[in-house]
Amino acid sequence: MTRLSAFQRVVSQYADIADFLVVYIEEAHPSDGWVSSDAPYQIPKHRCLEDRLRAAQLMLAEVPGSNVVVDNMDNESNAAYGAYFERLYIVVDERVVYQGGRGPEGYRISELRNWLEQYRNDRMNSHTAVLHV
Repeated sequence: MTRLSAFQRVVSQYADIADFLVVYIEEAHPSDGWVSSDAPYQIPKHRCLEDRLRAAQLMLAEVPGSNVVVDNMDNESNAAYGAYFERLYIVVDERVVYQGGRGPEGYRISELRNWLEQYRNDRMNSHTAVLHV
């Protein structure tokens, strides 16, 4: 949750070239498990999909205007993308073109921002070249 404000700024800054999606997965530090001392919310381990949906509503309130989806109770998205418990990806034409490190240590919003800025510049340069031909 603490990184959502930085993520929200990236969403706003690059909304013209990218669609953003947050996938809410299992709770990293449930209040009835391994509790984090700096957790802003007390969220117990999800026992059913409705629990996970309620917790995702809290995240949605922190990132207004973002698209938030919820992983299923088998944690298939978490397993497929190796999030455990936060990770950044960029997918272009159904292909992963950027995979950030596993969070919290490997979660680097600056890398995401740099990739998106380069992508924007490349698009502008290729578009400009086409217009000049």
